Amino acid sequence: MAHGIRNIVFDIGWVLVRMNYRPLLEFLQAHGAQAADRDAVMTGIRLEDHETGQLSGHGLLERLRGLTRAEGACLEQLRSRWLDMFELDAHMVDLAHRLSERYRVFLLSNIGDLHWTHLAREYRLHTIGHGALPSYVAGVMKPHPAIYAEAERRFALEPAVTVFIDDRADNVASARARGWHGIVHRDHGSTLLDLHTLRVATRTAP
Repeated sequence: MAHGIRNIVFDIGWVLVRMNYRPLLEFLQAHGAQAADRDAVMTGIRLEDHETGQLSGHGLLERLRGLTRAEGACLEQLRSRWLDMFELDAHMVDLAHRLSERYRVFLLSNIGDLHWTHLAREYRLHTIGHGALPSYVAGVMKPHPAIYAEAERRFALEPAVTVFIDDRADNVASARARGWHGIVHRDHGSTLLDLHTLRVATRTAP
């Protein structure tokens, strides 16, 4: 059992927000794209270039348009569908805010500048906790060890008193390999139980 957790680091996608790719996929298919599912689209546009800061938002939209075979797929329509895919998990966001009253809370996410700017503007995720490290700023993505090392450097994180919450087991495994504690997020209730196991106080401070 771990004691003395001081830092709690949250992923964003499928932890603080859920994502619905269906409107984007339907738009692409209606304009002649052959990509059948989310993974095919992300592979086709080489999303990692955008999420490591090597490709601008405009460049990403151009790649999305390149998947289509129709003249009618304008960039503004693609931008709208690329951005309008999020649903806030209010329980998890509330948890993150509550924890920030007692602990140092940070965000660490594989995300490009388009989505990060949108989430900050529409949902004010940038106000959660004490700092954020999007992968496009770090220049590297989870589960690469370098992004965890950069988070340690930026936020003065001591691994032994840091817990990372992410929906992907490989991302959590990389954090654990550096000495962090890790929680594979499934839902709000299971993450609460895992935090309690780590003796993290999840109620509002008096």
